This record gives sequence, structure tokens and C-alpha cells, in this order.
Amino acid sequence: MSQTITIGVTDLSFHSIAASLVANTLKAMGFKVKRIYAHHEKNFDNLKAGTTDMRASAWLPSSHGGYKAEVQKTVPLIDLGLHYEPYALWGVPNYVPAETVSEIADLLKPEVAEKMKSDIQGINAGAGITRFSIKMMDAYGLNNAGYEFHTGTEEACFSAFENAVEHREWVIVPLWKPHFLHYKYDIRELKEPKGLLGVVDKAVLLLREDKKPLFTEEQLSALDALRFDNEIIAALDYKVSREGKDIDSVTQEWLNSGK
Repeated sequence: MSQTITIGVTDLSFHSIAASLVANTLKAMGFKVKRIYAHHEKNFDNLKAGTTDMRASAWLPSSHGGYKAEVQKTVPLIDLGLHYEPYALWGVPNYVPAETVSEIADLLKPEVAEKMKSDIQGINAGAGITRFSIKMMDAYGLNNAGYEFHTGTEEACFSAFENAVEHREWVIVPLWKPHFLHYKYDIRELKEPKGLLGVVDKAVLLLREDKKPLFTEEQLSALDALRFDNEIIAALDYKVSREGKDIDSVTQEWLNSGK
């Protein structure tokens, strides 16, 4: 009887892509795979409780380092693979002139504040980009300048950007790489000299050490050898999120391609 491996997946599209790549790899090894989708903190709670065996993907050290440290008070974790190298950013559509808006402080210019949409639509409260963005609102005096940051759903954030672009409006999107929006849109990153957006993280597979005996050394080596990158994840994400293709078929096709 095949052993079942349970993967914790943050319920965001690009996390689902990485988890699907891992799931298809595990299936090829002969495992049955179950995926549990939850928000950031809950995923680490599940890993700590043993509800899940592994987590795809954890962003270390900036976004998820604190969550990982909390889990390791209970159970040691093993880092496997390098799924991509994510980082948080604030961006604007490239039609916003770079000579006018090139860094966060430029948002305070009266002529920019007049044209830029004041609402900055983020995603859920537990996300690294949300925590970073809330600090930035205070640190740069954006709240006092009339800007407002809102948490919300993934789709609310992305559709707000897409709708603004459709109307050629000036808009700020709190985002990250990898993401499917970068596949279609030319988004210019704003410089953030205070360093509040964290560093470039490493997205890895986290495995509870007590689940290590489920795998052979060869299987662990194969999981550790999984290498994707920001562009691969963004392209696959776009196929699923905007072209409506089946996620496991898309990722299996990429794995089969041997790229």
C-alpha cells in the first residue's frame, strides 16, 4: 500500500504551482499525495502539529523565518531544494514615468500623489509583503500623504492592478517575484532604500525530521535537487491563473520537458 504524504500549501497561486511540482515528483516516486491549503501561519501550525508532513514552499529567512523558528521549538525541520528566489517589492506599471516615480519617497511628491491611486490593495494579513508594506506606510509617511493600504484577497489585489492598467491609471501594487503578473505586465520595481521589504529569500521545501524515515536517501536527494526559478514559476502560474489550465497537468508537462 502506498504511503500518503501530506503537503501544506499556502493558498496563493504561485505557492500552489511549487506544491504541484513537488506533488508530481512525489507521485512519480510512488507516494500518494494530499495537499492541505491554508494561510501562512496556519500552514506552519499544521506542520508543527504534524497535520502536514512537509511545507511547500517556505520563504527563508525574511518572510517565514519566524514561523519556521517557532515550529522548530517542537520538531526539527529539514530544508530541501531551491524552488525559486522570491523577494517582495512595490511596483508601478512601466507607463508611469521613471523620471517621476523611481523610488518609494517619490510617492510623496504632490504631482505624483495627485495622479496615483491612493488605495494600495494588498493581500492577507499574514503575508510577508503585507507586514512589510504596513511598516513602509508609516516609515515613509504615506498614511499622512493620503495613501491607504488595505489587506484583502489575492484576487482583489491582482484585479485592482489589472483594472487600473486597463484604464492606464497610475497605481501601486505590493507584489513579489515570482508572480504571474510579471509574465504579462511590465512592472517597474520602486527602489526602497530603508530595506523594509526584506532580502531575497530562498523558497524551499520544509520536511519534518521525524518524517525523514518515509524516504530513501535517493528520494531525499531527488527532492533536494528540485530547482526552479522565478521566471518558471511565473510562467506556469500564468497558464493556470489566467489561461485556466489544469495545474497538475501544467506542472507535469514542465517536469516531463526535462528543462
